[in-house]
Amino acid sequence: MSANASAVNLEALAAASKGVKELSVQDAGRSCTGVLASHPQSRDVHVASFTLLYYGHDLLVDADLELNFGRRYGLLGPNGCGKSTLLKALAARDVPIPNHIDIYLLDREIEASDMTALEAVMAVDEEKTRMEQEAEALAQMDMTEDVEQRLSDLLEALDSDLVEVRAASILHGLGFTKEMQCKKTREFSGGVPSTLQPVRAVSLTPTPPARRPPRVITCLPSLTPPYLVPPIPPLGQFKRILLMVSHSQDFLNGVCTNIVHMQKKKLVYYTGNYDQYVQTRAELEENQMKRYKWEQEQISNMKEYIARFGHGSAKLARQAQSKEKTLAKMVRGGLTEKVESEKVIRIRFENVGKLPPPVLQFTDVAFGYSPDKVLYSHVDLGVDLDSRVAIVGPNGAGKSTLLKLMVGALEPLDGMVKRHNHLRIGQYHQHLTELLDPDLSPLEYMLKEYGRELGEEKMRSVIGRFGITGQTQTLPIKNLSDGLKSRVVFAWLAHRTPHMLLLDEPTNHLDIETIDSLARAINEWDGGLVLVSHDFRLIGQVCNEIWEVGGGQVRRWQGDIQSYKAHLKSTHAALDSRKDLK
Repeated sequence: MSANASAVNLEALAAASKGVKELSVQDAGRSCTGVLASHPQSRDVHVASFTLLYYGHDLLVDADLELNFGRRYGLLGPNGCGKSTLLKALAARDVPIPNHIDIYLLDREIEASDMTALEAVMAVDEEKTRMEQEAEALAQMDMTEDVEQRLSDLLEALDSDLVEVRAASILHGLGFTKEMQCKKTREFSGGVPSTLQPVRAVSLTPTPPARRPPRVITCLPSLTPPYLVPPIPPLGQFKRILLMVSHSQDFLNGVCTNIVHMQKKKLVYYTGNYDQYVQTRAELEENQMKRYKWEQEQISNMKEYIARFGHGSAKLARQAQSKEKTLAKMVRGGLTEKVESEKVIRIRFENVGKLPPPVLQFTDVAFGYSPDKVLYSHVDLGVDLDSRVAIVGPNGAGKSTLLKLMVGALEPLDGMVKRHNHLRIGQYHQHLTELLDPDLSPLEYMLKEYGRELGEEKMRSVIGRFGITGQTQTLPIKNLSDGLKSRVVFAWLAHRTPHMLLLDEPTNHLDIETIDSLARAINEWDGGLVLVSHDFRLIGQVCNEIWEVGGGQVRRWQGDIQSYKAHLKSTHAALDSRKDLK
């Protein structure tokens, strides 16, 4: 149970156990109503007539929330539709979820600290506190066989040695050596804290499954994990309930058994991974359109017949009346809706013309955060305005560091980074949204940053190109989803008209449709691009050159991103076979 569950949540859950199953609460702008439809002791969660509001806006209306034990769900939907709000409502128990089902919400990276990677994974404080409290309560009860068994399970799970072994085993499976496990989290690169947080979730095994089946919902809102090839084994084999938001198709394909699509304020369920979802949805929509066209044709023909012969001879009039009744019956029974494609935003960057090369040049560059720990040396590479470069490599190899060298935020230990005198660089990094003023609206923020000379209407058009439209333009930024905040940053970045974009994990909070729009915008633009991303699909769409960072070097990969992906898979398979031999 979540440690921050409010009193009203606890009272509602207590009422639910007595047969009062309807719940309506408000918290942090959220408002939820729903009826618990599954059995109170079930391992599944089924809430009927589920409605979710956020600051008075309908996100879901009379939807059916159904999560079955052992299934791994990918939650999809456009930015701002309410995916993260739904997960937070589940974690806060605004939804009538039985008390025996534990919930773990993952919505941010592990904070950089002096904790080691192993200690950070082990420090799941809320779960540990809950288990300790349960153990204390059981110790005060009569020692029946069931109580004694449960207490034994809890004490075994709380055994620090066993917790450490389990956490170390999972980290080892993800490629964390003993040295890396003992490294402080603040010493890791930006991608590793994103990796450690999901490991926390999958390491929560309070009791051996053979004795008491674990019942945990784990939510991963808006994090694109940096380990797409192969999919993270603990999540790919997760045996409880996993509900996650990810905008990486590779990751969704590798982990999910089901897809849930937030569409028209409902939850639509599909069996299979992302690719199967795309195929199934396309087939269903094709059949729906065929049915819609057939119905519309029938209606048109009947209306035409009624209009022509409704007042003719008695025989024709009777036939017209019959068709009128058939038409009324069709309408009463419900007509097939026309398939409406979700609105796709069209991002656009202003063309900036050309700068003569070399635009950005590395000459025999060496860099390390200390002279005795050099990340790479003898780097001789360049980027021009026709470059489309992807930087790939393991976490901690120095990908983001390379971008910092490009903009001059870091200086090399040796060699030179030369930039064209007129070069304007636009840099996007993973934490740029944190610099937005949360109390300003997107419109106010852009007017503040660029002055009011353009006028409010022009600025509305500028940010509207990035899918920030209507009331969203005037909502406080703190009330926007992470995806919409990212769009604000891209609007701010594009309005600076950079010659070159340096994008560090730009897709973490963008929905798949927006990622595709970003790819189209880059391909239509005449500036240069350097991209650090674990989204191989985006790399394949926009990049024609790959730099691999690792082993103390930065070198051109001789091939495309698919060949690099195949190389990673074969390398992983070889490592697995060596482990098996040992």
